[in-house]
Order: sequence, then structure tokens, then C-alpha cells
Amino acid sequence: MKFSAKFAAIFVAWIFVFWTLPAFARSANPSQNQVDDQAPNQATAQTHSVPKGKKQKAGRSPGKEIGKGGEDISKGAGKGAESLGKGTAGAAGNLVTLHPGNAATDLGKGAGSAGKDVGVGTGKGVAKIGKGSVKGIGRLGKKIVGKGSKNKEKSE
Repeated sequence: MKFSAKFAAIFVAWIFVFWTLPAFARSANPSQNQVDDQAPNQATAQTHSVPKGKKQKAGRSPGKEIGKGGEDISKGAGKGAESLGKGTAGAAGNLVTLHPGNAATDLGKGAGSAGKDVGVGTGKGVAKIGKGSVKGIGRLGKKIVGKGSKNKEKSE
């Protein structure tokens, strides 16, 4: 039962990651043909310099955010497996020394810690995956609709 729950959590996380990756499979720099297709009087996006003394906050790209989410999920699964192993080892030692009460306590603590670690890791990972997906969908929506351009020309 415990193996299937852990397997299901990892399986769902991987499905979600691979389901969202195609949305971000695009070139970082536009090709020359895409730049040439723009109207001649329409300016391309320009970079703005940051004033001295102020640092620009570097945010993660949607793909990196999703990757970090997968990393958090796997960390949680690893910590959960470690906690379960420690609890099982302690329980086995207590059973050998004929302390069944302590064995049950150790096994329960190990299982409880494993559940907590897997739950926390999965929760953090899914939150980061969701955040990355929303960023990517927002960028994709802006590209489709054409909003967010700094150089807007007023039509009269």
C-alpha cells in the first residue's frame, strides 16, 4: 500500500511535468525570418538599463520553475523513504530484543515521518509546477493576443 501511494505521487508529478513541457518548447531568440516579418516602422523590443544602485530581481523561467518543482517532489520522496527506512530498522531492532511496544512506536514514527516528508515535498513541488505553468501560459497568452508590448503606437 505504501509503495503504491509513493509511486502514484511520483507518477502524477511526472505526467504533469511532461504535459506542460510542450507549451514551453519554443526558441528563446526569434529567428531572422520572424524579425523580417514585422512592419518596417514597428520597433523591436529594446532592453532597458537598470538605474545604478538598484539591482534587478532575477526570476526563474517557467521551465526552470517546473524543474524545481519536480526536484522538490523527488526530495520529498527521498526523505520519506529515508524516514520509513529508519523507522523500519528501529522496529526490527526492537522486535529482535523483544520490545514489541517500542517496535510499534518506531514503525509508526517512521511511517508518519515518511508521510509528512512525501506530503510536504509533493505540496511544494506541485506549487512550483503550478507557478511555472501559469507563467508560461501567461507568456503564451500575451504572445497570442499581442499584449504587453512597450512600444504601442496610437492609431488616429
